Amino acid sequence: MSVETYSSAKQKIEKEILRLQKQMKSLRVKQRRPVIASIVKSMQDNEITIEEVAEALEQSARRGAGASSNGPKTSLPPKYRHPGTQDTWTGRGRPPRWIIDAEANGRSREEFLIK
Repeated sequence: MSVETYSSAKQKIEKEILRLQKQMKSLRVKQRRPVIASIVKSMQDNEITIEEVAEALEQSARRGAGASSNGPKTSLPPKYRHPGTQDTWTGRGRPPRWIIDAEANGRSREEFLIK
């Protein structure tokens, strides 16, 4: 393929990409119109102000930022205690071996509840 043929093909493809991007933007606008109209109607029906929505968005953003998986995890208080070893378990996640063994031997998990 010659340089001129390549350049010509490249220009045609770039024009087609731009046309498709404009078409996609137009479709996105058309898709969003009824959603926005529904939101506006709900706001009017419930007498919700723009300021209330802005405040709710800010609160949502703060909660979202605080819910990072990199943040510190809060520990739960133990719910179960082994009477002999004093080992504890929160009741979440995979049960410890001592609970599994006790249940296999016919004991109830409730026997180990911390009161």
